[in-house]
Amino acid sequence: TREELRAHFHEFRELVGSIMDQQGRDAARRDDTFQQAMLAAVRELSEQQKGLLDSFARQLAALTQLNEHKLDKMRETVEQRLTVLQQDNTQKLEQIRSTVDEKLHQTLEQRLGDSFRLVSERLELVHKGLGEMQTLASGVGDLKKVLGNVRTRGTLGEIQLQTLLEQILSPGQYQSQVEVKSGSGERVDFAVVLPGRDDSAQAVLLPIDAKFPLGDYQQLVDAQEAGDGAKTAEAGRALEVRIKTEAKSIREKYVNPPGTTDFAILFLPVEGLFAEVLRRPGLWDFLQREYRVVVTGPTTISALLNSLQMGFRTLAIQKRSSEVWKLLGAIKTEFGRFGEILEKTQKKLKEASNTIDTAAVRSRAIERKLRQVEAVPQTQASAVLTDMASGSE
Repeated sequence: TREELRAHFHEFRELVGSIMDQQGRDAARRDDTFQQAMLAAVRELSEQQKGLLDSFARQLAALTQLNEHKLDKMRETVEQRLTVLQQDNTQKLEQIRSTVDEKLHQTLEQRLGDSFRLVSERLELVHKGLGEMQTLASGVGDLKKVLGNVRTRGTLGEIQLQTLLEQILSPGQYQSQVEVKSGSGERVDFAVVLPGRDDSAQAVLLPIDAKFPLGDYQQLVDAQEAGDGAKTAEAGRALEVRIKTEAKSIREKYVNPPGTTDFAILFLPVEGLFAEVLRRPGLWDFLQREYRVVVTGPTTISALLNSLQMGFRTLAIQKRSSEVWKLLGAIKTEFGRFGEILEKTQKKLKEASNTIDTAAVRSRAIERKLRQVEAVPQTQASAVLTDMASGSE
């Protein structure tokens, strides 16, 4: 019934409450026991750590004391050795100083003696050099006087050009002081002889004239060294006018086709002067186009002459090619005759070989016949042969 259920529920609730009270009391007792055990363990661990720390402190103190003792001994040992080392170094330094002083004194005396002797020699050379410089100065003055003469400057250019021609070409490949225009009386410095393709063709002359406008070029160089732009431009224009005038004169005097080429060469004996002509805008092309004159310096004319020399050699080879072909034909004919003679010689050699073989066979037959004859001693044989030879005579 409901009342029984309520009574049972009430009893169950009281039972559960008593069980929970009992469990709470048991848990409290367990907590107290655990806390007491933990406190005991912590106390024991603290005591162990304290003991370990005390032992470590004692060991550290002992180790510190031992290290201090060893450091004191080491310090004493180091101080003693440093003292000994300082004394030893002091003695060695004193010895070194004495040796160095002695060597320096000897070396200084020797060097001073050598220096004074060298200075004396140099002064003598300077004195001699001053004399040579005075001589050179007078020579330079003479050279300036020589170069101041227009005719002399032209001669110097001709000499340099002649030297280049002699070094590169053979004497028959150029001529000097040639009158290329008959009856004009104008003679070009040099002319390269350009041969025709065959011996019957007339040779053509390549005129080469040397010019040395030193005055105009020197004014330009002086203005450039002084850094004067206006004078440099003026001197450059004057040099350009001079070069054009010389080129025009060469064309009018020396260009005379078909006896000459339709152009001539203007030789400048100084590379700096030639470079200045090339540096002037359009000047080189203008001279070649308007006056049919090619401007060259020492280097460029050497290359030109070498090219002409190679052309001469090629032309000579072409001219001689037919002669070479005929010579090869004659050699071929003679080689055929040589083959016939060689064949006859081979036959004669075979006949001689056969004769030698026959003689060898007969010699062996004679030897077999003579085996039955008793041999005579060498001395007796020589005497017999000598007597026989005397009797035959």
